[in-house]
Amino acid sequence: MSAYRIEANKLRTTKILNVKMESPTVKTFAFKDEKCAKAKPGQFLMLWIPRVDEIPLSLLNAEEDGTVSVAVKNVGEATRALHAKRMGEIVGIRGPFGNSFTVRKGRILMVGGGTGVAPLFFLAKRSVSAVSRLVFVLGAGSKDELLYMNKLEKVVAQGNGRLISTTEDGSCGIMGLCTEPLSELLEKDKFDMIYACGPEKMIRKVFELAEQHHVGFEASLERLMRCAIGLCGSCVIGKYRVCKDGPVFSSTQLTQVKDEFGFSKLDFDGKRASLG
Repeated sequence: MSAYRIEANKLRTTKILNVKMESPTVKTFAFKDEKCAKAKPGQFLMLWIPRVDEIPLSLLNAEEDGTVSVAVKNVGEATRALHAKRMGEIVGIRGPFGNSFTVRKGRILMVGGGTGVAPLFFLAKRSVSAVSRLVFVLGAGSKDELLYMNKLEKVVAQGNGRLISTTEDGSCGIMGLCTEPLSELLEKDKFDMIYACGPEKMIRKVFELAEQHHVGFEASLERLMRCAIGLCGSCVIGKYRVCKDGPVFSSTQLTQVKDEFGFSKLDFDGKRASLG
């Protein structure tokens, strides 16, 4: 293991600087961490909730002053305990881990579902000055679950672009999943790169469309991660370990794991489970 990985893997403690409710189920947490503040879009950290558990989270933002932000959805014991924490309380940090998105120039399409918007927002902020056009498709179940819309609108405006929202219940934007408008977008516009993050079945659909239209593609995958350094094997997909070889994968890599990608993953017992 490299000296960088060893240092990144050391647990640090830090105080929560700010907590902001973004939706009925999602909060943004901000804290200081010098190492994670140097992270690139797509990388993740391990956040330890004392006496509860440690969970992997994509970086939402990282500032020069050392401030780091993550988006956390309340989905289980650990995230419920984290949601109960307030400004000034202590959490533990390891990271940053994994690889990052490849920043490309030209006409860019980003597709984010749910909290999958987090690493894409980070990427959009860092790459907007290099692109000629940025189209961002943001999806959620309902209007009150659409995350960071106001911030995204400002970033997209800098990229001579467009923000398209979709909701499954039709309460905002296009009714349906965030894959709904993609076929028409890809027919009408020529993109140089597509980035995606969100539910894996959604990512699989975006991947297939990118293949059909011969567009470069990268996606950030989510798997059960315990060690974050490639040792435990809980995050394996095909020949890859998501924590070490990812979490960002190219279309070439995803083609090599087509039988699993979008269909199954390992559960807490190490058994293969369907994604439904």
